[in-house]
Amino acid sequence: MHLNKITADYATTGQITPDQIKAIADAGYKSIVCARPDHEEGGQPSYDEVARAAEAAGLKIVHIPVSGMLGEGQVIRFHDAWTNLPKPMLGYCRSGARAGSLYATLSK
Repeated sequence: MHLNKITADYATTGQITPDQIKAIADAGYKSIVCARPDHEEGGQPSYDEVARAAEAAGLKIVHIPVSGMLGEGQVIRFHDAWTNLPKPMLGYCRSGARAGSLYATLSK
């Protein structure tokens, strides 16, 4: 898992697995945003699998799947998550790019 630290409160990474949740919590992250749709690629863990592990570790998690261009609903949901979930926050998708795009909407 390669973390791309954007700010002290937000980082992105590619796909995470349930067995990586402990390391994420140990690194100090308090919440997770999943920007990856389920079933995008064979063998990818589902959001529910990752969410169960995250919740068991005491982390908050939200699913804001992004396919293609960001829509207004996704931006609103991310802004709501940013406002209400504890920081620091880790965003993930296949490569981390969509999770980074969600964060970039905060400055618009």
